[in-house]
Amino acid sequence: MLKLLFVRHPRFAVTSFCAILLFFWSRLGGRPNEASGQLRKLSAGWKSWGIAEGGLVDVVWRLKKSEVVYQRMVREREKLIQKFGPTRDDVLPWPKNREFYTLWDFFTPAFNCPYEVERIGALADGGKWVCGLSKIAKKKGCVVYSFGVDDESSFEASILDRTEGCRVWGYDGSVNDFGPEVRNISFLRSRAKFKPWTLAGKDDKSHKPPLHTLPTLMKMNGHTFIDILKIDIEGGEFSALRSAITHFTSQRKTFPVGQLQIQIHAETKPHVTDDDERKTFKEFLEWWEMLEGVGLRAFSFEPNLVFVNINLGTRPALAEYSFINIKADSEILH
Repeated sequence: MLKLLFVRHPRFAVTSFCAILLFFWSRLGGRPNEASGQLRKLSAGWKSWGIAEGGLVDVVWRLKKSEVVYQRMVREREKLIQKFGPTRDDVLPWPKNREFYTLWDFFTPAFNCPYEVERIGALADGGKWVCGLSKIAKKKGCVVYSFGVDDESSFEASILDRTEGCRVWGYDGSVNDFGPEVRNISFLRSRAKFKPWTLAGKDDKSHKPPLHTLPTLMKMNGHTFIDILKIDIEGGEFSALRSAITHFTSQRKTFPVGQLQIQIHAETKPHVTDDDERKTFKEFLEWWEMLEGVGLRAFSFEPNLVFVNINLGTRPALAEYSFINIKADSEILH
């Protein structure tokens, strides 16, 4: 209707539009207190959605709201344990009697990244969900550690391509270099370092390949903080993170990682008893609570369906999680 009016009677339409603007301008101009009151209401509305004046995200507000939601989820987790346990000693990670849950239902990504969440790297296997890369990209001296490179380095290549100040330190004892996405592009490779070493829960230089803990590698590289930590080490993540967290907490230090992208391998060995599987759930829960204790909050979850498709009939025991650390002084908390 409006479009038709402008086409058939353009002068009348423009004159009417100007008259309407003049009317509202005079109303607001004659009542400054009313106008400022409306602006105050609008500003209050912004703040209720976590938006500061000027349209900037109020990160502190969003983090506080997310933590409230996350702690509510933790309480719901305890209820779920009581329902299917009734204690954490009694829960099977992969139920056999048609109960409607799996291990992953106890560990939902209830936290919200205060900035954009974007998949970095391949859409298929290899890509990871990252919080606020636009913020990290502005940081000078950004540090990225990648454990478990294999021959697919789309994640590392995208990080290097999308940022100017980030450098990547890659480690994988099963290959000799990054995948072709980094290896074959000189301007990316120049900002990436690689060692055929394996992340582990203890140091052992005599092992083939050499084993190193996270604190040891950080000391060797002269780093005190890691902006992005990616781990995909085929089950070694449990001992490696337990060792690293114990190291820093024993010294009363904050876990120096801004965010963590990790593939978790929760397979159980074949022919284990139900008692063994219940022990697996309890140990996994304690490991997860250790991550939460140092400030890690899951904001993304993705079951590895490629693994299920290749191994038809198997349990969905591999999952990708992404965490931000609410206790670390990282770019995405400002």
